[in-house]
Amino acid sequence: MKNRFKIYFKFFIVLLIAIVAVFISMPNGPYLKIKNKVIFKKEINIKEGLDLQGGARLTYVADLSKLDEDRKKDAMNSVAKIIENRINSFGVTEPVVIVVKSGSEDRLVVEMPGVKDVNEANNLIGKTAELVFKETNQEGTDFKETDLTGKDFKRADVSFDQAGKPQIDIEFTSDGGKKFEEITGRNIGKPLAIYLDNELLSAPTVNQQITGGRGVITGDFELKEAKNLAIQLNAGALPVPVKLIETRSIGATLGRESVNLSLYAGVLGCLFVSLFMIVYFRMLGVFSTIGLVLYGVFMLALVKLFGITLTMGGIAGLILSVGMSMETDVLVFERIREELRKGKPYELAVRLGFKNAWPSIRDSNAVSLIIAALLYTAGGTIRGFAVVLALGIVVGLATTFVGTRTIMDIMLRFRLLKKYPLFAVRESEVVK
Repeated sequence: MKNRFKIYFKFFIVLLIAIVAVFISMPNGPYLKIKNKVIFKKEINIKEGLDLQGGARLTYVADLSKLDEDRKKDAMNSVAKIIENRINSFGVTEPVVIVVKSGSEDRLVVEMPGVKDVNEANNLIGKTAELVFKETNQEGTDFKETDLTGKDFKRADVSFDQAGKPQIDIEFTSDGGKKFEEITGRNIGKPLAIYLDNELLSAPTVNQQITGGRGVITGDFELKEAKNLAIQLNAGALPVPVKLIETRSIGATLGRESVNLSLYAGVLGCLFVSLFMIVYFRMLGVFSTIGLVLYGVFMLALVKLFGITLTMGGIAGLILSVGMSMETDVLVFERIREELRKGKPYELAVRLGFKNAWPSIRDSNAVSLIIAALLYTAGGTIRGFAVVLALGIVVGLATTFVGTRTIMDIMLRFRLLKKYPLFAVRESEVVK
């Protein structure tokens, strides 16, 4: 009785999740309409990458000739960070900013999906980061600029206080240190605001007059927050000129054609695979096809919910993960048929089939996940492939070992599967 309730409960949960996923997967997001009246509607769309919706790709070369060799890498990372922030403020979603080395040149490749006005985007990106320190005015209601700017700033680094909390060490040039000493002297107990490109980064309170050109910004920082603030400060401290050397517009027509061809190939491939599974495994192939439909619905829903930017690489990862999911089914079904040929009862054969197939499935998918992680760290457009592939592997395993197995358990419970031909097993093969 307890086991029966467990099977029914699992089936109810799978059915409920499938219904929710179908609603999320609807074009433009889920909506509920009763008697021509919209009860609920929430717009959730798939984010398309540069190669699908079109946009612009700009390539810049950075002038690092005035920097020491040990500061060039930090300078490029700082410039990449501030450019990404500027693009975000420009309203572009999911920009890609890549630091590359081409011969002796240090370059930045900037991809902006959906951007039509390339000149305006270039004007935004091409500015040198402007770091400004501001103090409170006499009324104490607003901040006013001081003569302390990014030209006086030397560098910022993350360190830890005695309690182990992250803090930011800041250092000024000799002239900047004198200005900083005067400013902190007249603003004890008041906030000193730090702006980058007219955006407030931080406004720490001055506890005492700071001499020597060195100071510390403390606060309730997480380590990631402290690192990001240091990078942003260094972006203003290292004003690296960038020069546009290439502009490339990618039309949405090319992207749409690629999507249509990819979807056509994917659907055709799924149909052929499903047909093969049904012919070879009979009823088990039908379960595999149902699982494949569930897999597609779940993947589409998760891509929309997580806001994953879908690129051609991502579509390739999706199609590859479909094949891996079907491979999982093949391994499980073969184990089930082996147990049936040994004369095991149907319920036990199914249970042992899933159990015995798991070790090899686990190991092969673990290797694939490791490869996906390595591809993700490589950066660039390959990240889309890696993210979708990893997500597809996890969803595929869940679909087979939870969704498909639950459906099979229900069918066995109602005695709808207890015939050897439905498992593509001949009576003569079964050991009595």
